[in-house]
Amino acid sequence: MSVEHPTYIVVEGPIGVGKTSLARRLALTFESDLLLEGADENPFLERFYQDPRSGALPAQLFFLFQRTRQIQAMRQADMFQPVRVADFLMEKDRLFAELTLDVNELKLYDQVCAHLAVESPVPDLVIYLQAPDEVLLRRIAKRGKNYERRIDARYLRRLSDAYTRLFHFYDQAPLLIVNAANIDLANNEDDYQALLEQIRASTSGRQYFNPMSASI
Repeated sequence: MSVEHPTYIVVEGPIGVGKTSLARRLALTFESDLLLEGADENPFLERFYQDPRSGALPAQLFFLFQRTRQIQAMRQADMFQPVRVADFLMEKDRLFAELTLDVNELKLYDQVCAHLAVESPVPDLVIYLQAPDEVLLRRIAKRGKNYERRIDARYLRRLSDAYTRLFHFYDQAPLLIVNAANIDLANNEDDYQALLEQIRASTSGRQYFNPMSASI
């Protein structure tokens, strides 16, 4: 593995943008450990989409505990692993909490989070994937997960806006902002290779990758 590659890469973005598919492919390319947030393991997620008011808090706490365990395991593991790839940034947990919890639930969430005192490693590169709401809805429908059928454009708009705010101020690590609306990073080799070249060049600051492709 060339030293020019980041050693801890995080792929982020709203639901349906393709972060998990890209994280899987990057992990294969770099022959690395892969950390996935495991949404399918959350037993409260379907309840949340059916009834956000009653399902938000247990779903959010499950994710918080799950991600905390993953981060702790990563910190305790062999840090000489050449590359690690994840499809979640720990900061996303607070983003979703603010989006879905009421005032009192958010206070409880903050108390639990403070008690856990998670110290997440700083990535060498964060890849932030963006796409319009209609593209996200189309991709969510295509993958056909039952619990996601209730996701609507209004929720995705709020989520995308929250991600925009998060990364507008994010300065903890080099940030690569990718317009993923017209590319297929999971299946199109040209799109993927173009991104890899951009990753190699994104060693500091904030970079933008706005490719145009007929692959989707």
